[in-house]
Amino acid sequence: MSPKLPKISGRKAITVFETTGYQVVRQKGSHIRLRDDKNPDHKPLTVPDHKSLKAGLLRTLIRDAGLSVEDFVKLLQR
Repeated sequence: MSPKLPKISGRKAITVFETTGYQVVRQKGSHIRLRDDKNPDHKPLTVPDHKSLKAGLLRTLIRDAGLSVEDFVKLLQR
């Protein structure tokens, strides 16, 4: 079973995704768009700039980034 997802903000999630090669390309309102042009396996991500992300959204973002929940939690703890 995968580890429990932590309650984190959109900004904290963006910081973790940036360590895997994503870059912020634009922002419209509270939604921040990230893209990784060097890795075709990474889908573009749209992360809301909220104080806490819901578990389902965070899990989807992690999957679209080509990460496992375990890998994401390890990167978060760095």
